[in-house]
Amino acid sequence: MWLEQPALHQTLRRKAEAGCRVRFLLGDPDSETTRQRERIEGVALTVSTRIRITLEHLEKLSGVGGVEARFSAPDDGPNHVSLSVFRFDQDALVTPHLARVVGHDSPMMHLRRSQDGGMFDRFAEHAEELWGRGVPTN
Repeated sequence: MWLEQPALHQTLRRKAEAGCRVRFLLGDPDSETTRQRERIEGVALTVSTRIRITLEHLEKLSGVGGVEARFSAPDDGPNHVSLSVFRFDQDALVTPHLARVVGHDSPMMHLRRSQDGGMFDRFAEHAEELWGRGVPTN
């Protein structure tokens, strides 16, 4: 994301300063789950490198209210490593990472909340559950 969106940290800063809650739930770059995913993907731009790029950019946002980052709880690594959820109010972009495929090559679904308990709510609840058990990045 950081490599594809110019000045993303500035955009996130503006959003957070305007009252938007910005949260990043990341895998631990030093965990066995991350190392295992790297072996599966087998690419030069490793998962741990991508996590560290995110942490480096988030450092530029330190002290900005409304910006938070956590690592997945150790037991949640397998539940988190194969899914990306980007939520924006009543919309979400969800990428289930396919086996042996780098995340950005996996399909992305655009979900809109249209009913209680629907697909949007299920992914949002999953992300909230993982967030609730997450641990601080610093």
